Amino acid sequence: MIYLRVFAILSICFLLLIGCKPQKAEQYKVTQIGEKEYEPAVWGQNFPVHYDMYKASAEPTPAGKSKYKKGWDTDNVMYDKLSEFPFLAYIYQGLGFSIYYFEPRSHYYRVIDVLDADPSRYKPGGVCLTCKTPYAPELEAKHGLAYYQTPFREALNWIPEKHQKLGDSCTDCHNPKDASLKISREFTLGKALQTLGVDRNKLTVRDMRSLVCAQCHVTYVIPRDKDMKPTGIFFPWQGSKVGEISIENIIKVLKSDPSYGEWKQAPTGFKLAFIRHPEYELFTYNSVHYNAGLSCSDCHMNFIKKGSYKVSQHHIMSPLKADMKACLQCHSQTPEWLKNQVIAIQDRTISLINRAGWQVAVTTKLFEIANKAAEEGKKIDQKIYEKAKDFYLEAIYRLIFVVAENSVGFHNPTEAMRILADSSAFASKAEALLRTALQQAGVTVPVNVEEEIKKELPKYQNNRGQKKLMAKPEQEFKDPFGVQAYISK
Repeated sequence: MIYLRVFAILSICFLLLIGCKPQKAEQYKVTQIGEKEYEPAVWGQNFPVHYDMYKASAEPTPAGKSKYKKGWDTDNVMYDKLSEFPFLAYIYQGLGFSIYYFEPRSHYYRVIDVLDADPSRYKPGGVCLTCKTPYAPELEAKHGLAYYQTPFREALNWIPEKHQKLGDSCTDCHNPKDASLKISREFTLGKALQTLGVDRNKLTVRDMRSLVCAQCHVTYVIPRDKDMKPTGIFFPWQGSKVGEISIENIIKVLKSDPSYGEWKQAPTGFKLAFIRHPEYELFTYNSVHYNAGLSCSDCHMNFIKKGSYKVSQHHIMSPLKADMKACLQCHSQTPEWLKNQVIAIQDRTISLINRAGWQVAVTTKLFEIANKAAEEGKKIDQKIYEKAKDFYLEAIYRLIFVVAENSVGFHNPTEAMRILADSSAFASKAEALLRTALQQAGVTVPVNVEEEIKKELPKYQNNRGQKKLMAKPEQEFKDPFGVQAYISK
């Protein structure tokens, strides 16, 4: 009898265990993915959860989540950086950014937003596709020099019509054989890693979770020939090391070859290089989070639970716009407390951007005055002028570095603020030298040059493509930073 009781108890326990066993994860029909399969929907047959998140990036994010990097919120406004930083409209004269410069939207709109932009923004040609379309590696390999020099819209027609507006694709970051992370842009990042002496066989998953982002979220140089036609593209990392790509060394590279001058600054006449969205460089240069072992994906593509799956978030966005969920993986404070810390850092960064920006603008105006005086026969001391120019280059490249970097300083607060402080210092040195040279030449200079620039802002801010500001064209332009009210005072 006792054996029957034991058997009954064991049977009940066994049935309970079976009943409590987690349900087996749903199995999806696996399809073969081709080596050059660019269509996200095909990848989505194998990875439907990821694909659903990816599609969400086509929708605007809720308004009010981010104070500065609004991008495209549900208020349907594309925010104008020339209104946020009016001095850029003056400094960038001669460059497409002085005409059309808006906060970017999600990866989904990488090509769409370029097509909506003023043509001055894609004047370089096909090279502008490098970080806009997953077809870029194939186009560069097939067309060579023509890839860089062919007009943008003509080069866009090399892409199959159904994918001409396709922004990011799974193949940008994943190997179709096993979905492992890969570097697809060997002609840019691949060569840059060789420059840094990186052994690709020793790269960890953590390394790759940042490097796939570094294919595009970096600054780059488009060298020009004597006719100002692009001849290639590269990352200015020569002389640097992994985790030590400093602004000082980037500037050293930019100043090392006249062919790196991509545009002629109208007020000064200087042929300058340019710095674009250096998120990877700033984040990996001794930042707190990088040193703690985090990657770009940990914060922008954090792991989440979807049903019985733990997956990386493929609706890529700022943690601010996702209610700080990525931050809560490591931090025990409330989302509101964490958000306030981010905003505090960004507030201080914005303050320094404005100080450095107006100081650079003042120095730019003094060069303009000096050049005009020289044309009128005034003798400007060339030794002083050239020294001032050298300081000016150090200042403007540092300013552009932080303005173009998309975290408003948060990726590396101490470094961002150091760079901006140095920018102000170099610009102040250049101003002092130019005032000395102008005084020696008998040229009268306004005491408050900044105010003179502000009086001229309407002239510099005209023709900026305002008709294309809105995500929905039927809505009117919204001036979020109140610059028009400021100018009218």
